[in-house]
Amino acid sequence: MSVGELAGLLVAVFWAVLVTLLAVVLVRLSRVLKEAAVLVSAVTEQAVPLLSEAGAAVRSANEQLERVDEITANVQDAAANANALSSTVAATLGGPLVKVAAFSYGVRKAVAKQNGTATLPTRPGEREELARLIRAEVRAATAARSGLFARVRRAVRG
Repeated sequence: MSVGELAGLLVAVFWAVLVTLLAVVLVRLSRVLKEAAVLVSAVTEQAVPLLSEAGAAVRSANEQLERVDEITANVQDAAANANALSSTVAATLGGPLVKVAAFSYGVRKAVAKQNGTATLPTRPGEREELARLIRAEVRAATAARSGLFARVRRAVRG
């Protein structure tokens, strides 16, 4: 056997081994691709119903949020109505109560003066305290008129 024949034989064996190895690799690659195709189809079959359920959940959440928005708006209206009602009650009852208190104070002072036991403030500190109390009562009586109901009434009147 010559060197050329030996070289040809080695090349032929090398090519046979190489083709065999490539055939094994291709067979394994085909198996992997088949398994990948099966896996993708299984994921697709499970993902579609999952996505539709997710869409339904989002729609349901949106409906609930719309209901919560309506409830919040109703509660806000109720709070505004309660505020207006309390302002109205304070305005209608607050003024007459201040007037009754002032009238009873005047009657007490007049009766005390007639009896000769007038207790008018004589010291400067007592006069300042009395003036402070009167200013506080006047502020309380006029504060009720600055509520929501009074603002609405002023807006309607122009």
